[in-house]
Amino acid sequence: MSAEKPADTQVRLQKVLASAGIGSRRACEQMIDEGRVEVDGRIVLEQGLRVDPARSVIKVDGMRIPTAPGHVVLALNKPRGVHSTMSDERGRPCVGDYLRGRKERLFHVGRLDADTEGLLLLTNDGELAQRLAHPSHGVPKTYLAQVRGTIPKGLGKQLREGVELEDGYVRVDRFRVITSAPGRSLVELVLHEGRKHVVRRLLKEVGHPVEGLVRVKVGPIGLGDLRSGKVRTLSIQEVGELYASVGL
Repeated sequence: MSAEKPADTQVRLQKVLASAGIGSRRACEQMIDEGRVEVDGRIVLEQGLRVDPARSVIKVDGMRIPTAPGHVVLALNKPRGVHSTMSDERGRPCVGDYLRGRKERLFHVGRLDADTEGLLLLTNDGELAQRLAHPSHGVPKTYLAQVRGTIPKGLGKQLREGVELEDGYVRVDRFRVITSAPGRSLVELVLHEGRKHVVRRLLKEVGHPVEGLVRVKVGPIGLGDLRSGKVRTLSIQEVGELYASVGL
């Protein structure tokens, strides 16, 4: 009795591109004819090439296309008071509450503390999640912080040069004041750091305790007009930009 043959995972390239939402089958064939499609580092010019969508790295116009079946990347605008866990044994509000009914086994990329709201990415693409979370890839995160006090001149320079906390120096990439009123200011800061409560600790250390904190961007992905508590699926373009930001 012969051994059962494994299922054929090879699919025609133009069908993979069309299934990923790049365009119609005919439009995808034209892209191949024009030399705009790359598979595993090689420009493809012939029609009918068969690829494994779960393993092949496929790019169109230099940008990687998400082709692995079932992979999704979601953006959640996490409300204040919600914990960055998929379930909570104490019954507290958590991220998993906003994903009920989804069949994928999703996990969040990094965390936001319960008092911080804003953009949290979720995915079932393990490699993408690992790279986004790893500090070696330096994915920048942008925050808006409502802080106490009027921001003095020179604070941005101080933050860019680095401030020493109990667990080491922290430096921001960018800092700017959005609005300033007596006793209160709204500031924007961009940094790579992923240490616990790092934004709150940093601003408290320089004399401006945080009263409200929102993450508005992770790498190339912005919160946009996504309402609090809502989830959306990232577009092909956005996922491609995420791949590029971590060298995938």
